[in-house]
Amino acid sequence: MKILVCISNVPDTTSKINFTEDNTSFDTHGVQFVINPNDEFGLTRAMWFKEKQGATIHVATVGGPEVEPTIRKALAIGADEAMRVNAEPTDGLFVAHQLAEVIKNGSYDLIIAGRESIDYNGGMVPGMIAAMLNYNFVNTCIDLEIDGNTATAVREIDGGKEKISTSLPLIIGGQKGLVEESDLRIPNMRGIMMARQKKLSVLEPIEAIHGTGDIEFEKPAVKGAVKLVNADDINQLIDLLHNEAKVI
Repeated sequence: MKILVCISNVPDTTSKINFTEDNTSFDTHGVQFVINPNDEFGLTRAMWFKEKQGATIHVATVGGPEVEPTIRKALAIGADEAMRVNAEPTDGLFVAHQLAEVIKNGSYDLIIAGRESIDYNGGMVPGMIAAMLNYNFVNTCIDLEIDGNTATAVREIDGGKEKISTSLPLIIGGQKGLVEESDLRIPNMRGIMMARQKKLSVLEPIEAIHGTGDIEFEKPAVKGAVKLVNADDINQLIDLLHNEAKVI
């Protein structure tokens, strides 16, 4: 089985986010970038298929040279080969076109992507790729087993879970549940050294439209001051909730 894991290069959740150029551009200075958590769950699941079923794992991303440390980490975790499409990932449609081209040229059985990235939370790329390639697609996937050409997936739905049987080739939008956080792998020294010798191909982008563009960014409003209420004064609490917070 040949697996492609789509990797997004995103800011660490502890990073302080700022914007430049009159709030129209994200300021990357001083920001630590990591593998998108939903993608990392997918990469770990792919590693299970490699260890249990002898699968081959490739990883792909869209971005400039600055994303290579992130994709090298994926190689250090255990991926066999990496590809970087040399273009700025400006919007989901553009990224989907680039990754669809990689998939068409790679003859992959299973494509694992995160259901969304934690920076823009668009949640659109896996579904777009599936539509472009006419592949089966399971979103919000929290469990996946492969037996021959048959895949059995579990996905989250409102109020419960749904178990689905489908065939390869398959694209999933994965999330926590594919594996748990405790299952995620930290590259060891041997993996880091081996990653330096693994193939990382730089691909030129295909011509594709950019479906959307950023107009302006805005940070959430600053939280107001906290008011402490005596536990014995229930009337004051009700008054504040009703007249000031206006939640009752």
